[in-house]
Amino acid sequence: MTAPRTQQAQTQQAQTQENHVTTGATVWLTGLPSAGKTTIAYELAGTLRAGGHRVEVLDGDEIREFLSAGLGFSREDRHTNVQRIGFVAELLARNGVLALVPVIAPFADSREAVRKRHQANGTAYVEVHVATPVEVCSVRDVKGLYAKQAAGELSGLTGVDDPYEAPESPDLRIESQDQTVQESAAALRALLIERGLAR
Repeated sequence: MTAPRTQQAQTQQAQTQENHVTTGATVWLTGLPSAGKTTIAYELAGTLRAGGHRVEVLDGDEIREFLSAGLGFSREDRHTNVQRIGFVAELLARNGVLALVPVIAPFADSREAVRKRHQANGTAYVEVHVATPVEVCSVRDVKGLYAKQAAGELSGLTGVDDPYEAPESPDLRIESQDQTVQESAAALRALLIERGLAR
């Protein structure tokens, strides 16, 4: 009686493995405030989960609240924040999770440090530039940041009165103003499939 049960357990395990893809990677979506990073990340997350992937979205605002509380927006604090997020993302990715990171990360050296951490650990890393122009972002103004900056209530807004160093050669550049959220997410998923990181 034990043999059939063992065989059944093995079959169930094989089906579970077939239904759940365990290839991990960090997908970092960088871009200006209101570029569409988080919206694209959540759209992609839903599609990937439906395909059997383990996915986590590391939302920049949530990280600021729970992991980087107390940090300001100086260059040093921004760098520290990005490194913390990069550490968590790499940890998730090397354990079979697709970590989607819609975080501005305005400085090239900070992003490069995260990429090098992944390379050192043999963990897949994909950099996506959501290259929405600042004029479009300021109209979208999801959080009202551009309006506050224009009214003199806010300073240090990335891409306006604080620097944003756009990636020179990202793995993918998304012009979100020219396509739907679904099209943007599909383009990113196609890249992940091409690299063997999704199906």
